[in-house]
Amino acid sequence: MTLRRAAIVAPIRTAVGKFGGSLSSLTAGDLGAVILKALIERTKVDPGRVDDVVFSQGYGNGEAPCIGHWSWLAAGLPLEVPGYQLDRRCGSGLQAIANAAMMVQTGMSDVVVAGGVESMSNVEHYSTDIRKGVRAGNLTLHDRLTRGRVMSQPVERFGVITGMIETAENLAKDYGISREACDAYAVRSHQRAAAAWDKGLFADELVPVSVPQRKGDPVIFAQDEGYRADATLESLGKLRPLEGGVVTAGNASQQNDAAAACLVVAEDKLDELGLEPIAWFHSWAAAGCDPSRMGIGPVPAVERLFARNGLGWNDIDLVELNEAFAPQVLAVLKGWGWSDDDSRNQILNVNGSGISLGHPIGATGGRILANLTRELVRRDGRYGLETMCIGGGQGIAAIFERAA
Repeated sequence: MTLRRAAIVAPIRTAVGKFGGSLSSLTAGDLGAVILKALIERTKVDPGRVDDVVFSQGYGNGEAPCIGHWSWLAAGLPLEVPGYQLDRRCGSGLQAIANAAMMVQTGMSDVVVAGGVESMSNVEHYSTDIRKGVRAGNLTLHDRLTRGRVMSQPVERFGVITGMIETAENLAKDYGISREACDAYAVRSHQRAAAAWDKGLFADELVPVSVPQRKGDPVIFAQDEGYRADATLESLGKLRPLEGGVVTAGNASQQNDAAAACLVVAEDKLDELGLEPIAWFHSWAAAGCDPSRMGIGPVPAVERLFARNGLGWNDIDLVELNEAFAPQVLAVLKGWGWSDDDSRNQILNVNGSGISLGHPIGATGGRILANLTRELVRRDGRYGLETMCIGGGQGIAAIFERAA
């Protein structure tokens, strides 16, 4: 069987909201509906031609189950179009795009919506104590955000990992990464994000969100609100480590709200549908690693990807390595064999990443894609690499090729 090429069309995103910030009044289902409606309006594709909706969410809940289909319906789009939800934790958004691409490549579908959403501000507390009733004693409510990080691996096999900060601290020790190096990297991320905003580099990918207010007209939210334009080594250096090591609130990714989506379309359907691709889905791979060092996941994932597709670092024009934590990024760079003065640092996260722009788990893969593909066009590059670590001990990586 000959595989068809899968085109990436109109990758878009909302701006990223802070935890408890401007988007906190909107649920994940609401945000998903906003981005799906915007995607159909922007591409002008007949929504009835969509074969499926693949949506990611890291913190799914019973308020909008099967969120790909739920948000599609909430957007007022055709009943006949199915949809589903997937979860590969931090890699979920990229996995949604890979799944959609494989559906198109194999001929199962012609047009698939791929994307993801997260409203970390609205992640619920839950209990496992009361299904059978509580006759006496205390009732425990778990915060799904923190509990999901502690339970990201089987405790019986790996013991208790207190959270993702612990895994980042482990890498800092393994690779001899200092607090100063972490803060310096974080400053660079914030500065690059601020510069990108000053230059208007996110304008084309952004979808404004109308946020209802209790009184008065809705407020339009259209700018990432987590980056710190005034970040300096001095200001970040004043922050206390979260767990006594090198990780602080200033050199770690944030908890965020956002949504992202794109069309993935068969090459032979583009002209018929009047669609213009910005990139082609090239290849992808995932790999597992020690959950206590989950941040190193991009190293085996990229190694496996290059082994499969025959490409290497000399072929890559842009690299997007999601910034879960500064020591995690710096450990991965060492794992890749990059030196501190490596020229490839100039093509890494050129407009900021998770530390500055945020990490809305299910939407991160699509957020990165929206900017990566446009930056490839601006730089006349050919191949862009998107990769990220995954809580629980995984890494995922994919390559996108700029459409000529």
